[in-house]
Amino acid sequence: MSVTETPFTLESESPQRNWMRWLLLAALVYVMLVAVSMIGSGFKVATGDHAKELFSFASNPIMGLIIGMVATALIQSSSTVTSIIVGMVAGGLPITIAIPMMMGANIGTSITNTLVSLGHVARKDEFQRAFNAATIHDFFNVMSVLIFLPLEMAFGVLEYLSGAIVALLDTGSTSGMDGFNPIKAITQPALDVVSGMLSALPSVYPGVFKILIGIGLIVLSITYMGRIMKSLMVGKAKEILHRSIGKGPLSGITSGALMTVLVQSSSTTTSLVVPLVGSGILKAKDIYPFTLGANVGTCITALIAALGVVGVNAGFALQIAIVHLLYNVIGVTLIYGLPMLRNIPLDLSYRLSVMVADTKLYGVAYIGGLFFCMPLGIIFASV
Repeated sequence: MSVTETPFTLESESPQRNWMRWLLLAALVYVMLVAVSMIGSGFKVATGDHAKELFSFASNPIMGLIIGMVATALIQSSSTVTSIIVGMVAGGLPITIAIPMMMGANIGTSITNTLVSLGHVARKDEFQRAFNAATIHDFFNVMSVLIFLPLEMAFGVLEYLSGAIVALLDTGSTSGMDGFNPIKAITQPALDVVSGMLSALPSVYPGVFKILIGIGLIVLSITYMGRIMKSLMVGKAKEILHRSIGKGPLSGITSGALMTVLVQSSSTTTSLVVPLVGSGILKAKDIYPFTLGANVGTCITALIAALGVVGVNAGFALQIAIVHLLYNVIGVTLIYGLPMLRNIPLDLSYRLSVMVADTKLYGVAYIGGLFFCMPLGIIFASV
């Protein structure tokens, strides 16, 4: 197969393939909506009147943060974890527990682009630049948690604001059990089929299996949604990236958010720019706004997932999705908007990258310590 044949083949098959991909993408969005409803339904069946006892393990906000962080680091997809959290809230998980989990998911997703930077490890200067670019995301997300988690624990700022927005939208009357809900109309038949298949199981097992099937379907659907969106949109995303270079921070943040919506993955957005910094095409300061935009753009998945929730907890499911959006938008506005805070992630990531470039073991210790050892240590200490 010669290289020159590839463009012709792709061009001739492109229209039909793209049509099939769009259809498959629509089917995967449907699967995700069904999966979120399934998780919510499963939690209701499995917990019954004991939901508070089940969720008491995460009643400590720090524990909720760690659970969200470790789950995202292991799955390497904040979209997947936030969609699962939406489903859990639909099943009775209190908002106060879910909010720290959402914050933890933001930190956990940072591991992907940090791992991407390791591809430059063979060349010291290139590795230093790439690691610098990658860890800006880490330090920004950690800063956001350090600022907003204490505020949330003390005053419930995000819970109050998101609740006010949901009340303004009057979700209860539109998404409740009464009246026609189009999302429920298209997802309920599939949910009924699964419920019927599991109805012969005893005790809480139908609920448990619904949760497991729902989580599996969310992981599957979002993984393939990301792949399809990449195949359809990565070229367009790169075009947006190159067009917005050097046009100011607002353009960078907007482009980062738009790119993430297009490819349905903040990891892809941030991973696209890390090699550009490593090779010297861009500077870490240039991609900083893109990284922040990726944080905002990734919130779209949880908002879509919330559309799949119907019933009495529909408003709460939408509320936690709005919390995710508010947390990222306010975080970007505050940290990047205040000159005294803006350069802290840049400075810390640069200092760390210099140390890691000199001693590679520091890089291994940083990744293992921040994303796994420290969170798991806190979990074991709390048991």
